[in-house]
Amino acid sequence: MRQSLADRTRTPDFGTLRLSCRPVETQDGAFYGEIFGNPEIAAGHAGDVLDDPARIQAKLTRDIAHWHRQGFGRWLLLHAGQPVGLGGLAVKDGFAGLKLAYHFLPEMWGQGLASEFVRSAVDYAGDALGSEEVFGLVRPSNIASIRVLEKAGFRDAGLHSMHGGPMRELRMAL
Repeated sequence: MRQSLADRTRTPDFGTLRLSCRPVETQDGAFYGEIFGNPEIAAGHAGDVLDDPARIQAKLTRDIAHWHRQGFGRWLLLHAGQPVGLGGLAVKDGFAGLKLAYHFLPEMWGQGLASEFVRSAVDYAGDALGSEEVFGLVRPSNIASIRVLEKAGFRDAGLHSMHGGPMRELRMAL
C-alpha cells in the first residue's frame, strides 16, 4: 500500500541513471539566476525572466520553504558532477496531485535527460510520496516539453490562463 503524503516520515533519496539530485539549498542562488534568468528557458515555463537578484532569492527561499513544509520539492540536478538543471515535485493550490516541473540548461537539451528525470520523478511521486496523480503545466509553444510528458504517459487536461499567458495542463494518474 502506498504511503500517504501526510503519513510520510522520511523522504528517500532521489536520482536517475545519469542525474544525481539533491534538495536545493541557499547557496544555489547563482544557478537559479542562470536557469530562471535565461530568456530561452523562461519562454517555456510559467513565469517571467528573473533578472533581479531579489526575485531570484525569493523563488529559492519559497522552494526551500516547500521542502521544510512538505518534505519534498525542487532538486538541483547534476550531471557528471555539474549543475545542469532544476526539477521537482510540488503541491500547487487549486490542483489535485503533485506538480512536476523541470528546467535544463539549453546545452543539455536533446540528450534525453528530461525524459529520464520525468520517468524517475513520476515513479518517486507514486512510490515514495503516495501521490495518485502528477501534472505538468507547459506553455503550448514548448513542444519539446509537451512531447517529453506525452512520451511518459501524460495526457492533455486542458488549458489555463496563468502568468500572463496560456498554460497547457498535462496529467497522469498513478
